[in-house]
Amino acid sequence: MDPAHTSHVNPRHRRRLTTLLVLSLASGSIGAGALSLAVFTDSKAASDNAFTTGTIVLGVSPASALLTSSNMMPGDAINGTLLVSNTGTGALRYAMTGASTNADAKGLMNQLTLTIKTLGTSCALFDGTSLYTGTLASPAFGDPAQGPQAGDRTLTAAGSETLCFHVTLPLGTGNAFQNTTTTTTFTFQAEQTANN
Repeated sequence: MDPAHTSHVNPRHRRRLTTLLVLSLASGSIGAGALSLAVFTDSKAASDNAFTTGTIVLGVSPASALLTSSNMMPGDAINGTLLVSNTGTGALRYAMTGASTNADAKGLMNQLTLTIKTLGTSCALFDGTSLYTGTLASPAFGDPAQGPQAGDRTLTAAGSETLCFHVTLPLGTGNAFQNTTTTTTFTFQAEQTANN
């Protein structure tokens, strides 16, 4: 073959050869890429992840008229028994506050003395641990602020305790307190003990 002839390849043939070479390389790359993406895969689901919150349910029984007297005389005393319960699924702590009315402006609430104790042998014997002793004006034990406080009471889930109440009108009460009246509301507030 004549060297002069080989050095002068037809430009049209050269373009065809170049195009074929580029197409061959491209199809080889695409084929290799397709083969590299063909891998085995698998997946599994972890289902039925359920969450339910717990409860604290504070109850008091009786819910009203724990202590009543319509004809109290100096030296008289009345007793009451209160069941505090937690029917929830988590433990709770609770505190009690109280407030008394003074509609007639005579201050009977400051004359009456209230003592609250835990149940000892019985409420009749009144020999439990003292939680409050003072006037009926604003009785309290524990603290309704969040977190554990001095005097707070705790109840387990489905737990309960009995509190004994004793109110007296002192024997030395004078005539200024005749025909006077007051009404007291005891408020019990609870919170969870878990993580608190």
